[in-house]
Amino acid sequence: MATKANAMKNFPFLVLFFFISIFVHAINGDYGGWQIAHATFYGGSDASGTMGGACGYGNLYSQGYGTNTAALSTALFNNGLSCGACYEIRCANDPQWCLPGTITVTATNFCPPNYALSNDNGGWCNPPLQHFDLAQPSFLHIAQYRAGIVPVLFRRVPCVKKGGIRFTINGHSYFNLVLITNVGGAGDVKAVFIKGSKTGWQAMSRNWGQNWQSNSYLDGQSLSFKVTTSDGRTITSYNVVPANWKFGQTFEGGQL
Repeated sequence: MATKANAMKNFPFLVLFFFISIFVHAINGDYGGWQIAHATFYGGSDASGTMGGACGYGNLYSQGYGTNTAALSTALFNNGLSCGACYEIRCANDPQWCLPGTITVTATNFCPPNYALSNDNGGWCNPPLQHFDLAQPSFLHIAQYRAGIVPVLFRRVPCVKKGGIRFTINGHSYFNLVLITNVGGAGDVKAVFIKGSKTGWQAMSRNWGQNWQSNSYLDGQSLSFKVTTSDGRTITSYNVVPANWKFGQTFEGGQL
């Protein structure tokens, strides 16, 4: 990952735009106002180095996220609860390196702090900084490669996904670990309930990233899910998993 130490220096015009944007979006009732952050990149030109990650999504290509992804700093990651959230980002106040336009990325990974480096010289993801470590192809849509790090404006936006929410069932009997992907709307999941054809609704606990677990014995039962995102919206997918399901399989439900 490249760096550019002077990217952290004063940006009065960025601050002015930030406050104007808050006012405009408050009037329009938009999904959210613009905030100030910085962005770097990682993962190589094909973004192969972004696969896996702290959200548990695994192969981002096959999961449908592609290269429009980002690792979030501690201040944004929220211990994994922000996994799946979508952000619109634009480079700002650095005419030497910024390119016009915006990108929309999904949070798929964590950018860990590096306390050996100062916040303004390499420790870009240290608290309390709001920072996006973008997949390299996404970064190159808003800034030049040689910039390394640029100031940006960002805002939360609704996620637009193709198809329904996907449920991948891993684990084993009495330990059902369900990876939830391709979530539209707010994107970030805050609660999940599971129901077997022989049980009532049961709350699942978040194990890590967007992996949710149930310790019930559900083998041989058709499964239903309730998924609630951070904006309070809930989608229920009834009997989305047939009774003959196997561990390692993925099933598609409804969409927000």
